[in-house]
Amino acid sequence: MHTEHTHEGHRPDKLIHITVNGRPRTVSEHRLTYAEVVELAFPGTPADPNVVFTVSYADPNGHDGTLAEGQTVRVHEGMSFVVRKTARS
Repeated sequence: MHTEHTHEGHRPDKLIHITVNGRPRTVSEHRLTYAEVVELAFPGTPADPNVVFTVSYADPNGHDGTLAEGQTVRVHEGMSFVVRKTARS
């Protein structure tokens, strides 16, 4: 699957290869939002107030962290994301 995120009228400098939940993805943006990462992991999933997504990431340089709703992260070649979907109790 080939996924690209571009802004209208913006020509990407290069494509960035990342992994989301073990699946290769290609993006052209140097920053991704929490919502964009969730969409890459679970395409077309409708919004549900009873579902929570936990996003964690690691890049090849040893930097890792988590991404919360409303946040963005700078994307690097070879970066890996894990998105977990859980039901709110």
